[in-house]
Formats: sequence, C-alpha cells, structure tokens
Amino acid sequence: AAAAVRAQVQQEPSLETTEGTGISIKCSHPNITIADFIYWYRQLPGRGLEYLVSTLQGLKKLPDSAG
Repeated sequence: AAAAVRAQVQQEPSLETTEGTGISIKCSHPNITIADFIYWYRQLPGRGLEYLVSTLQGLKKLPDSAG
C-alpha cells in the first residue's frame, strides 16, 4: 500500500541552482490535508539524507545553506 501512496506524490526528482541564486521546490499529493506535515530532506551526491525542514501545506522559506 505504501508504494501506491508514494506513486501519487508529484515532485521533481532533483533540482540544482548556482551559488547565490534561490530555488523553489514543490511537492504535492492528492490526499494531503492542511493538518499534514511535509518533511523535506536533501541528499547530495554520495552523501546520506540531511533534514532541512518540516512544514504544513503552503510556503516555507529557508535560510541559505552550504552546498
């Protein structure tokens, strides 16, 4: 069942930007509610997962981070 749920997530598999340029990453799911938290991680090449932020539906600005 988990695979079927994951398949409905709409998100770019990866995004890149140049240093000093902001980036906007988006994720959506047809069954998400305003009470559901979304957890964001990044994974740089050859590295493990790094937690970025958790947020409710909507926009969340993050400070600059290395890499």
